[in-house]
Amino acid sequence: MGRKVKYSAEEKINAVKEYLDGKGSMSSIAKRLDIALQSFKQWVNNYEAMGADAFRTRQNKHYSKTEKEQAVTAYLAGEGSHMDICKKYKIHSTIQLRNWIKKYNGHEELKTSGTGGSAIMTKGRKTSFEERIEIVEYCIAHDHNYAATAKKYKISYQQARNYTVKYENGGIDTLQDRRGKRKSEDMMSELERLRWQVKLLKAEKERAEMEASFLKKLDEIERRRG
Repeated sequence: MGRKVKYSAEEKINAVKEYLDGKGSMSSIAKRLDIALQSFKQWVNNYEAMGADAFRTRQNKHYSKTEKEQAVTAYLAGEGSHMDICKKYKIHSTIQLRNWIKKYNGHEELKTSGTGGSAIMTKGRKTSFEERIEIVEYCIAHDHNYAATAKKYKISYQQARNYTVKYENGGIDTLQDRRGKRKSEDMMSELERLRWQVKLLKAEKERAEMEASFLKKLDEIERRRG
């Protein structure tokens, strides 16, 4: 493909009508327009689902939380391909649907488009050793969802990520505050340390089991489609 060309709504409509009228194949029209075949398929899909308004209205259409969840669950239930689901629920792009599925599988909330929502803290706060362990435990148990962890514990996204990465790379001792160890951290008994370690290992085990269950479900969906 050469340079990226931006086409007007009318040009897209005419190209789609050309295909629907049998005046050219998808591949030949896409090649003439110098666009990816998948992009042209999306044009046709959108036109068949929404008519000319698919191109004449603004592309950044807002979808409700319910609409997003319906589309995602329909795909995961094996009701059709990405393109099929987009057509059924009048979604402009398979990329949008794929992003929603990724968020859904990552246990992120699917919010209504354009409504904003609570911003994730960008400025961190001081945390105790015990808090850091709880933060890591939660993050691991929830499939490394740093955004949800940051929101729950009112810390920055970077803190949630750093604590988890440190623990996974170096164990529980890396969660201590090296700049000035608090007495409670220095005097932690071996029994307390082992109790925290067991909690973290349990979280890792539960996450692994959840991931295995999801992969099994995904395999079943793919087999049904095959």
